[in-house]
Amino acid sequence: MSTVSEKDTVARPFELLLDQKRIEKRIKQLGEKITSDYQNQSVVLVGILKGCVVFLSDLMRHIKLPIELEFISAASYRKGLKQEDDIIIGGGVAVPLKDRHVLIVDGVVDSARTVSTIISRLQKEEPASLEVVTLLDKPGSHRCKVDLKYKGFTIGNEFVIGFGLDNTQRYRNLPFVGRLVDR
Repeated sequence: MSTVSEKDTVARPFELLLDQKRIEKRIKQLGEKITSDYQNQSVVLVGILKGCVVFLSDLMRHIKLPIELEFISAASYRKGLKQEDDIIIGGGVAVPLKDRHVLIVDGVVDSARTVSTIISRLQKEEPASLEVVTLLDKPGSHRCKVDLKYKGFTIGNEFVIGFGLDNTQRYRNLPFVGRLVDR
């Protein structure tokens, strides 16, 4: 069981990276593109918890198609700013994916190890198509090759918070994306 240190309870300084209006506009565009790409079809959205929650909630309201919603939990940042070597994956998709159109929804693709692992798992279920949609992509941080069909924003290798993304489980509720800065 991990304990929270005094250092972890102190608010971290951050600066604005993406404001709420810019994020909202881009999510609407992504929803319209997905709707166009999958016309007259249904889609299964598989959210990667917990960072996808705010993005997924907004995105699905802009997808004008029948959708089903599933979640997989994954954790690679468990103790702050440093990624762990192992990725903990929990849960699974309850609906059959064979011959279905599946979109994995992630808040941020950082090293790409998490989304790559989930792609490998879901491919075994033989979906008709399997694509990734992410609010943020950090291509400079990728440690494995992954095709991201739908990207909200491409950013640098910086630690970001807000809009569902956290630092030690905090800041997820911020309505914008900020970057942590050193004091």
